[in-house]
Amino acid sequence: MRKWRLRRGITALALALLALPTVPGTAHADPAYPFRDPSLPVQVRVDDLLGRLTLDEKISWLHQYQPAVPRLGIGLFKTGTEALHGVAWSTDIDNNGAVVKARGTSFPQPVGMASTWNPDLIQRVGSAVGDEARGYHAQNPRVWGLNLWAPVVNLLRDPRWGRNEEGYSEDPLLTAKISTAYGSGMTGGDPDHLKSAPTLKHYLAYNNEVRRDVTSSNVPPRVLNEYDRAAFKPAIAADAATGVMASYNLVNGRPATVDPDLATVVRSWTDQPLMNVTDAWAPNNLVASQGYYPTQAEGNAAIVKAGLNSFITDDTNAQPTVTAIKQALASGLLTEADIDARIAEILNLRFRLGEFDPGGGRYGGITPDVINSPEHQRLARQAAGEAMVLLKNSRQALPLDPARTRKVAVLGPLADTLYTDWYGADLPYQVTALDGIRERLGSSASVDGLDGADRIALKDPSTGRYLTATGITDADPVSVTGTDASLAAQFDSVDWGQNVVTLRNAANGRYLGYNWGPFVTRDEQPNGWYVQQQFSLEPQADGTVAVRYAGYETTESWFGVNTYLTVGDDGALKLGASTAADATHFQREVISSGVDRAVAAAKAADTAVLVVGSNPFINGREAHDRTSMALSASQEALVKAVTKANPRTVLVLQTSYPVTIGWEQEHVPAIVWTTHAGAETGHAVADVLFGDRNPSGKLTQTWYRSDRQLPPDLLEYDIISSGQTYLYSSAKPLYPFGHGLSYTGFRYGQLRADARSVAADGTITARVDVTNTGTRAGSEVVQLYTHQRTSRVKTPIRALKSFERVQLAPGQTRTVTLRVRAADLANWDVTRSRWVVESSTYDLMVGASAGDVRARTAVAVRGETIPARDLSRTTRAENFDGYAGVRLVDETKVRGTAVGATAAGQWISFAKSALRPDSRTFSARVAKATAGTGTIQVRLGSPTGRLLGTATVPSTGDDYRYVSVRAELARTAGTHDVYLVFDSPLRLADFSLR
Repeated sequence: MRKWRLRRGITALALALLALPTVPGTAHADPAYPFRDPSLPVQVRVDDLLGRLTLDEKISWLHQYQPAVPRLGIGLFKTGTEALHGVAWSTDIDNNGAVVKARGTSFPQPVGMASTWNPDLIQRVGSAVGDEARGYHAQNPRVWGLNLWAPVVNLLRDPRWGRNEEGYSEDPLLTAKISTAYGSGMTGGDPDHLKSAPTLKHYLAYNNEVRRDVTSSNVPPRVLNEYDRAAFKPAIAADAATGVMASYNLVNGRPATVDPDLATVVRSWTDQPLMNVTDAWAPNNLVASQGYYPTQAEGNAAIVKAGLNSFITDDTNAQPTVTAIKQALASGLLTEADIDARIAEILNLRFRLGEFDPGGGRYGGITPDVINSPEHQRLARQAAGEAMVLLKNSRQALPLDPARTRKVAVLGPLADTLYTDWYGADLPYQVTALDGIRERLGSSASVDGLDGADRIALKDPSTGRYLTATGITDADPVSVTGTDASLAAQFDSVDWGQNVVTLRNAANGRYLGYNWGPFVTRDEQPNGWYVQQQFSLEPQADGTVAVRYAGYETTESWFGVNTYLTVGDDGALKLGASTAADATHFQREVISSGVDRAVAAAKAADTAVLVVGSNPFINGREAHDRTSMALSASQEALVKAVTKANPRTVLVLQTSYPVTIGWEQEHVPAIVWTTHAGAETGHAVADVLFGDRNPSGKLTQTWYRSDRQLPPDLLEYDIISSGQTYLYSSAKPLYPFGHGLSYTGFRYGQLRADARSVAADGTITARVDVTNTGTRAGSEVVQLYTHQRTSRVKTPIRALKSFERVQLAPGQTRTVTLRVRAADLANWDVTRSRWVVESSTYDLMVGASAGDVRARTAVAVRGETIPARDLSRTTRAENFDGYAGVRLVDETKVRGTAVGATAAGQWISFAKSALRPDSRTFSARVAKATAGTGTIQVRLGSPTGRLLGTATVPSTGDDYRYVSVRAELARTAGTHDVYLVFDSPLRLADFSLR
């Protein structure tokens, strides 16, 4: 806090100087205010402006749209412009908060950016995004604010999470490196003069979309500190982010919107003030879906005290927030000092952005010319290329020789289409895979494209009429009126898996969609919050199909029961049935088979390039998780048929998440993965396929062989006990974390550590010689993993601790130096609630992936041995070593975590506890909301081991009303594993054995 104290320390002096008479012609001449003087320290300026604001003005600034204060010459300030992989969209206060899409440079989805393992590149990307944010701000500051909501640093522990594409990695170190690089680029690298103000999303432990506002993430202390917080801290500590967004979910029973971490732990990571924000409408959830507070005044007061500065709720209408805050002040739930603390932090950010400096400060001169500039387009192409991962390359199937590859069939649903995502901009131009390959081979080559979709017509057998498009506007409803299967009655059916297809009209190229009433063919792509272009064609016993509308709003409780299509007497299409039996049954006529056309094209080509994968608006997204990682059945069938037809088939997977491709790995000669990588995707694909770029990307997630290798429950957040991610999973993956091949080979020499042992405050320096053994220049990401051989607790099988990207010419050898601080080997010690470096031998493993270790050595670390637990001291129940069945819950609504038992037989354990001969009393603080008494048994060795005593827990009538209970214990001594076994629902905050 040194910088902060220094700034506050000079405030009084500076203000005293400002009180002196102003000399005519100086910088302080009237009508200038001291807060507009950039020569003054930021805190002096903050204090000056804060003192000039009325209480009403300060309260109004707690809402997302901070209104103008004309009397001080201050304009509107808006928190939140989406900028996940390029400036994406913002909202317009002058148009009821309507979404305004950007059309600037679009970089690869974050999971793709991270697969570059290149922080230097990602910092350049972040800088370009910050520049374009400034460019848009120059166009319209009322729409395009400079507080950017990015990056997302939630860890990708489970690829079924619907927002997988928004994060970077399942590993906290890699996530931290990439997020810090991106954020540093966006800020400009000087925390006192911000190009833009990035906000990390979403604090904390947020990896599920279904019922996300009412589900609680169960995160024991080790997982909380070693995994989830570890992803957020580095960017904040490096001043590469200016705040965090609280997540929708609950964490250990408390809504993240009122997580006390936001005022304490998170702010302790930096000397700079932070501006934290709620997620959209989350303040209302506290009273509505979560029912955590009875009134909005209580909820809003808790939000302010928990350390959040900006209420993102009620769209552009600030009045509900203002009213609730004023009610909280009137009832004593808040003080003006509480408001001042939050507004001072907001002001600090606005000053550092240069808002009150002449000309907008250091970055105020950036113009809209930077948006989608040629320089940024080249950077996007580089990023898309470095993000691509070569998964398989048997018999040197790649790179393709352009001189010999003169006839190419580019096939699949993504061959000639680029899809955007919810947090992406509209693409100002598109280079598809088909475009890129055609451009690379030139006009003398024959390059044809097919999407492999079945072209179908849907006929109502009762009337003989066909489902037919009539236009591309909202006034052109689709109807079952066509007399024949004309082009307007034909639809290309693309299977995206999980029983969802899209239907693109053959006549106008637009997608069939619902649009809240009439079915229309209006949209060029599936899009919107409620993706209304989704259908399921459900086979019936009589050979027909029932058409179920599967738009995302059908999952909402308010949608209603009718999701199946029926046809009225006038041919109008409507949602008129709740079951397939009552729906109109259509004959599905296949005009042409997509697989047959693709096979014919593949047979006639020198090479078939298959581009298959996911649609980011359909295959999981915000508010929608996946149930499977599999490719759709139709896409799998296409891959199998084309591979059989042409053994020179190359598979390009374009997805937002890992997929299960066991058959493809076994049978397809070459497989390349890319995420949805923006406008330059096609150039990047061609660059890699034809060897103009040697692939160097590495996977940032484990690719599993099947869904069965994941926990049955997506809500299993305890990666340690459940064995998740490469850190703890013993499953044999399809592709390990860090996997990625090259068109050249790399040989690793012996791994050498600079010392055989190191102190806990020392640094391990390891060196390895890496040689390019091939004939092409290439980049290798040298990855260093560690494993702790002995520990009091379960430790990772392997954990990434350092990596270095190295470029090597053919035959070149370079010595790669990798450094690891011994402090970075620390575990969270639950017995003393602090970090500890244990004395142990640590294996150092270097290689090309977590599953491809090329060299290893070992170093002894002189740390400490965690002593036996002393349960005579008051012990927090949450600091258990093992558990079964219990949940972590909120001790109070303000702070603290307790253990909540929900059924008889559940338990928690405390390993290696030293019991004294005179320890004869078990004391505990407990709450029991349900009627009747309960018990806590104290046992040794196991949940059914020796019984030392039983405490009776009375009903307290409330989850938050705690009482103390005691029980006499049988005499014992020595070191034991102590188990506390519960017989009924109750809460345990802390206990002791004395």
